[in-house]
Amino acid sequence: MDGAAGAEKPVVEHRLHPVTPLRRAWAPVAVLIGWGVHDPDGAQRQLMRLDTTTLWIGLAVFVPAAALYGFLTWWFTHFAVTDSELRIRTGLVFRRTAHIRLERIQAIDVTRPLLARIAGVAKLKLDVVGTDKKDELAYLGEAHAGALRAELLARAAGFAPDTAHEVGEAPVRQLLRVPAGVLAMSLVLTGATWWTLVAAVVVPSVLWFATESVWTVLATALPLLGAAGASSVGRFVGEYDWTVGDSPDGLRIDHGLLDRSHETVPPGRVQTVRVVEPLLWRRRGWVRVELDVAGSTNSVLLPVAPREVAGSVIARVLPGVSVPDATALVRPPGRARWCVPWWWRGYGLAVSDAVFAARHGLLRRRLDLVPHAKVQSVRLSQGPWKRYKGLADVHVDTGANKTVTARLRDAGEAAALLRAQAERSRTGRREALPDRWMA
Repeated sequence: MDGAAGAEKPVVEHRLHPVTPLRRAWAPVAVLIGWGVHDPDGAQRQLMRLDTTTLWIGLAVFVPAAALYGFLTWWFTHFAVTDSELRIRTGLVFRRTAHIRLERIQAIDVTRPLLARIAGVAKLKLDVVGTDKKDELAYLGEAHAGALRAELLARAAGFAPDTAHEVGEAPVRQLLRVPAGVLAMSLVLTGATWWTLVAAVVVPSVLWFATESVWTVLATALPLLGAAGASSVGRFVGEYDWTVGDSPDGLRIDHGLLDRSHETVPPGRVQTVRVVEPLLWRRRGWVRVELDVAGSTNSVLLPVAPREVAGSVIARVLPGVSVPDATALVRPPGRARWCVPWWWRGYGLAVSDAVFAARHGLLRRRLDLVPHAKVQSVRLSQGPWKRYKGLADVHVDTGANKTVTARLRDAGEAAALLRAQAERSRTGRREALPDRWMA
């Protein structure tokens, strides 16, 4: 027993980067800002009651207290990598220890906000099977973050602990890089941006003539202008220099003008691939590709790309799957116009040996691709009017808690599709490859 205990490898705990207290010291400040935003009138009244001396005394107490809070939260945060798990101990008053099994790790994203890039640090976000919220290590030195990410992924892939640190970063082969000009033009041609800008001009103008209240106009205009900025400038900044690469640990995605993000789409965890085609993009042959990944918040694969290029990237995410074109999609029967006039033409369905594909939308088309192995359940629904017209909807539920629906199908076709899809899903799950990588 003594010999076995002596042979156990000691667990070495590490602290985060020394600049971390500066980031955590902002937490008390954020609380005050949140209080001011939630109750601006009360905050203004409290500030008006303070004289200069009291204000300086408050700052002299508050600033050191915030700095001490940041230091203590950093001091009491440790992490350690053992042969089987990653342990993260946090908590100043209430202690919390997270035990993350290495074989449950699906992906590790590296994010570098602007100030973190200046300081030479990075944040690790861990995608773990069975959890919606990501655990994170913020912040680590950039070199330390890269080495730790590579080691954790190597151990998760089954490499021995003694050799995992020698594996290093998996090689990557670039598949696509979105030019800044193409990204900017795609945002200009996005209808949602223009509708939000029009609303930001028209709605406040109408309210001004109706109420002549400056505060009412500002309260309406500012959120609308913010939404317009988020859908145009915000997206450009976030999706700038979008690069997709192929790697043994999944598809690598790097993007961001100010805040750089290094994300990984883990193989085998993609539940749905969505191909979006806005009206003004069709002449240029552009599409946007989005994802539903189980246990992950990664949702965009390609912000804009030619359809042929997008198809080749989708084939890397869903091996053996080709995106059906418009001729392969079967529209609902003509009597569907009595349920959804005109817009029924935007619906379509195609089922192959690999995927269930359903299209929605006439102006902004959306094609959802669900691999049969990812289907959790299949449902058929009929309202009274659809039942009268001999129509039904077929719903396919995925492991990402999302539903893809084939709408306005013939009732007999829908019943046959329901039975066939259930069988295809069972067969797909039996034949599916394990969700592993770096083998």
